[in-house]
Amino acid sequence: MIINPSGKDIFSVSTDFLGRKLTLEVNKVGFRSSASVLVKYGDTVMLGTVQLGNRPVELDYFPLSIDYEEKFYAAGKISGSRFIKREGRPSDEAILIGRLIDRPIRPLFPKGYREEVQVVATVLSMDPNFRPDMIGMIAASAALNIAGVPFDGPVSGLRIGKVDGKFKAFLSEEERQNSKLDLVVAGIKSGITMVEAGAEEVSEEEIIEGLAWAHQNIQPAIDLQNELREKYQAAGYINEREIKLILPDEAIQTEVENWCENKLGTQIRHQYPERNELIAQIREQFHAEFSEKLGESYDKLKKDYDEAFTMAVHQDVRKGIVEDNERPDGRALDEVRPLSSEISLLPRAHGSSLFTRGVTQALNVVTLAPLSYSQVVDTMEVNDGERRYMHHYNAPGYTVGEPRRLGSPGRREIGHGYLAERALTAVLPSAEEFPYSIRSVTEIMSQNGSTSMAATCSSTLALMDAGVPIKAPVSGIAMGLMMDGDTPYILSDIADAEDFAGDMDFKCTGTAAGITALQMDMKVHGLPVEILEKAILTSREGRSHILRHMMSVISEPKKQLSPYAPRIEKIKINPEKIGAVIGKGGETINKITSETGAEIDIKEDGLITVASADTASIEKALNWIKSLTEEPEVGKLYHGKVVSIKDFGAFINILAGTDGMLHISQISDQRVENVSDVLKEGQEVWVKLERIDEKGRLSLTMNGVQQ
Repeated sequence: MIINPSGKDIFSVSTDFLGRKLTLEVNKVGFRSSASVLVKYGDTVMLGTVQLGNRPVELDYFPLSIDYEEKFYAAGKISGSRFIKREGRPSDEAILIGRLIDRPIRPLFPKGYREEVQVVATVLSMDPNFRPDMIGMIAASAALNIAGVPFDGPVSGLRIGKVDGKFKAFLSEEERQNSKLDLVVAGIKSGITMVEAGAEEVSEEEIIEGLAWAHQNIQPAIDLQNELREKYQAAGYINEREIKLILPDEAIQTEVENWCENKLGTQIRHQYPERNELIAQIREQFHAEFSEKLGESYDKLKKDYDEAFTMAVHQDVRKGIVEDNERPDGRALDEVRPLSSEISLLPRAHGSSLFTRGVTQALNVVTLAPLSYSQVVDTMEVNDGERRYMHHYNAPGYTVGEPRRLGSPGRREIGHGYLAERALTAVLPSAEEFPYSIRSVTEIMSQNGSTSMAATCSSTLALMDAGVPIKAPVSGIAMGLMMDGDTPYILSDIADAEDFAGDMDFKCTGTAAGITALQMDMKVHGLPVEILEKAILTSREGRSHILRHMMSVISEPKKQLSPYAPRIEKIKINPEKIGAVIGKGGETINKITSETGAEIDIKEDGLITVASADTASIEKALNWIKSLTEEPEVGKLYHGKVVSIKDFGAFINILAGTDGMLHISQISDQRVENVSDVLKEGQEVWVKLERIDEKGRLSLTMNGVQQ
């Protein structure tokens, strides 16, 4: 029996959700939280909690934090790290899932809401048959839905792929690996609020079909959250807080807009950074005039007036697009900013590129290393996995003209790096084709919108410069959307001003054949599939335009690696012979590496890679490994050693651990009376392998073999 010190009844609601029972339960745990919901789906149990701040907050932003907490015990695991056995800093995977849950929820709070809200989705039990991330989204949304906050939800989401030509959610690990599409769609009852995808050159039309399928199938989870809220509210358990919105003073806004009249519009529609400089000058003039007009009282009101000025600039951006079909920098709606690129600009790097689009600029550097340098992935879901391709993204303060403290990468940097990494994953060669670990680092040099897409383009160029045989080049573009009533205005290659003033930020990467990654964030409360379809199809031409520019710089991967990159050769052996290469306690492999100077990496499937800057060192190590693992081949000549003499013949060692029988009749074309008359133990002779019988025994001959 559960003792409930809160005195509240335990509520539970359930529904069928894509073939499994979905249950939401409240008042069983988390008595002191503002709201907590246990969500059960299969063997997965998630706890969604909301904690509201109790102190007045005076910030110029909404202090909402949404986190996803991995617990190794949920999967019946102890961390594989040798030194850390308790959960500490969240893994990149947990940070990315936290962002995934955050992005469809954050826009559903009203502008001007400033109360501190903390949301945590914690995995308590994990069903190994599917990923728990979307159940975490439902848990977070369900808790917010009963927390008494102005949340215009609820939200639900699905991660879907294609199995046997049909869309499916809650895929098993095997199904996910075999699906060419990994699509996450989140939304509210009336529309989609967030999309993210990784794909293997999937068509735009297939993505659009997936959006419609997912939005239709999230409805039961949305209805269930509303059912829980109705029951909870009827019981009098929802404590609706008084909502205080910090909004611009309408009188100030009107006053500022009147001042801005005839000072914005076509007069500031210039390319960046000239436009930014013009706005800065007008802002300075604005503050000077109002400071003189209002005197000392302006010091307390300056922040409000500055926000009103920023709002007037945003409204001017929207007005120019809707009324004049002209963007802040004078571009047409589908026009891409000027492009320029170069490769091989860093002499010691294995591959490098500089990609510039307008004021946005990305330097990318590629480093190649043996497979043993792959990153070990240790999360609640995956243990002892490896990341062979890593893309890291850095954007310090100088890239936006601000002094910022340097530190470890934040959620934004991790998210942007992951998006660019995902964009290229589909076109990378396999380890068998190209036995290297690959690290791609994007150093943003300057920002003015869409740096993750610049990172994608620059990494493609640098990979080709490094000689990585990617299957096809990948380009990326950021699209924007502004809604004027029911009329959508689609923008290609958005800059910061359009992003801040717009209603959607949409990033799309792909090859000439199809999409490899997708990310959509809506700032409005959900959009129908029809509008998203138009944005996706419009992005195709912009992406193609950028790809043509990239191909003019380098049309295919270089045939030769940098002279400073390590040389790596590979050999595939029978997995049963891995032990022969390693030896007892690693004795054999340690001897090979110490005597040849080569670096050796062995995979469970029998793939062995040998790396060294010295070609002779690689050859020596390869020959050594071949001698230990080579399989006997009928008809092949072997230089063997006599290991024992018998009356009927001799046993000859032809390969490491492999002996064959040389019958007395096969020693010579002439009759041999005694084997010992011709052969001695330790003697080296040439023999040919004539036959391998059904029991694996080898028959050798010296007849016709020149000694």
